[in-house]
Amino acid sequence: MEWTALTGIFLVLALTLVFIMKIKNFWNCCNRKDFPPGPRPLPVIGNLHIMDLKRPSRTLLELSETYGPVFSIQMGFTKMVVLSGYEMVKEALVNQADAFADRAQVPAFEELSRGNGILFSHGENWKVMRRFALSTLRDLGMGKRVIEDQIVEECGHLIKNIDSQKGKPIDLTMIMNAAVANVIVSILLGERFGYEDPRFTRLLHLINETIKLAGTPSVMEKSDTKSYFNTDNFKSLISNLFSAGMDTTSSTLRWGILLMTKYPKIQQKVQEEIEKVLGSNPPRIEHRSKMPYTVAVVHEIQRFANILPMDLPHATTMDVTLKGYFIPKGTYIIPLLASVLKDKSQWEKPDAFYPEHFLDAEGKFVKNKAFMPFSAGRRMCVGETLAKMELFLFFTSLLQRFNWHPAPGVSSSDLDLTPAVGLTSGPMPHKICVAARA
Repeated sequence: MEWTALTGIFLVLALTLVFIMKIKNFWNCCNRKDFPPGPRPLPVIGNLHIMDLKRPSRTLLELSETYGPVFSIQMGFTKMVVLSGYEMVKEALVNQADAFADRAQVPAFEELSRGNGILFSHGENWKVMRRFALSTLRDLGMGKRVIEDQIVEECGHLIKNIDSQKGKPIDLTMIMNAAVANVIVSILLGERFGYEDPRFTRLLHLINETIKLAGTPSVMEKSDTKSYFNTDNFKSLISNLFSAGMDTTSSTLRWGILLMTKYPKIQQKVQEEIEKVLGSNPPRIEHRSKMPYTVAVVHEIQRFANILPMDLPHATTMDVTLKGYFIPKGTYIIPLLASVLKDKSQWEKPDAFYPEHFLDAEGKFVKNKAFMPFSAGRRMCVGETLAKMELFLFFTSLLQRFNWHPAPGVSSSDLDLTPAVGLTSGPMPHKICVAARA
């Protein structure tokens, strides 16, 4: 017994020594004078004591005011580098795209994906799966008429479901999730589910819970690529497309309806443009060019909603220098998208809901280079084209058919725009009233 105990102790000590030697070079790099500055960490917990653990992006935005556009933060034993503001995020993710293209190895995500799929995979597997996903989605019609037809059809089902509520206050979360999810299901599986289907609602519930839990503090070239095309990779890929595509688009649409209820004058102006251009005809993608105000409102919803304020964590693929600071290979990188979408140097009223951010003096739609809700660079969202189609068609259809009002006893000014806690920042749970338009 004593010998076994001693052997165990020596084994633990040996493994600890190996681990220390393995991270020594990285830790020394992080202690270099030219490593990005940041608040002094405490033993074991690092900088956790100063973080808003429900909404850490708020703390990071405050720290960027003190330390500038490139700074470090330590969460437990993990050193991270935060990139803040449009210019710095662009410099890293776009101008030095290859150096910042890896995904940070977060234990919860690693356990979930096991290196498969595209969201949390690394290296060659990520490259192969991303190319495959993009080419397959194109083959299935992403950005083409066939997908547009499926979205328009689903808009009809969504409108019927909302109309059946007979004007009573409703929570749009599950209804909107089901509508957006059905578009993805129809693309991937060639069928759709009824909104009350128990298997479907169970799946949507599980995805919602996963998104919430993932946001809590507890949590090429090879010559032969055929080895990557296996069941586990395909399962993870489909899961990635389904969960990421459903949650972000659904949350953005719910933000859109909430904001139209909060600002009825903007809702009315959108509806006036819809009546002028569409009348009672269903919206199609070709109408976007004739509806600058509606398109500007959709873009401003995305900017204001700030669905993924800290992006998904990146990691450096090599030693890199950024703004004079040395960042070693393998460093955990947080591109603070919230700081881009609210960059005071890029937006006239960054903290307000202001569709004029995307309109010129003549009322024509204008792009803004700091509009990065889908991230940027190598890890940019593969479903951007689909999401843009869904947002325009769903939003326009809902504003065409319904007027949106606060629940009884609540005024527009009382509506809460505080984001919910989770990996993505959807609106807080709320009920809203809807009335069919004549």
